[in-house]
Amino acid sequence: GVEYSGTLSTTVSGRTCQRWDVQTPHAHNVDDARFPNDDLAHNHCRNPSNDPGGPWCLTTDPAIRWQYCRILFC
Repeated sequence: GVEYSGTLSTTVSGRTCQRWDVQTPHAHNVDDARFPNDDLAHNHCRNPSNDPGGPWCLTTDPAIRWQYCRILFC
């Protein structure tokens, strides 16, 4: 999932992903400066941390910081 560059922007539970270039509702340190090859100018699911669970995102739900995304592989 490290190379995923699609446009999915919802988590496995259907929550909307937070934009990577904003710090609310969840502050974070994932940005273009640290991860210049990850196309972070949107709210699409990504895996900048090389998480073995696959692509994920911060959510717009203040109670749920992050979740994995269900990426369908061809």
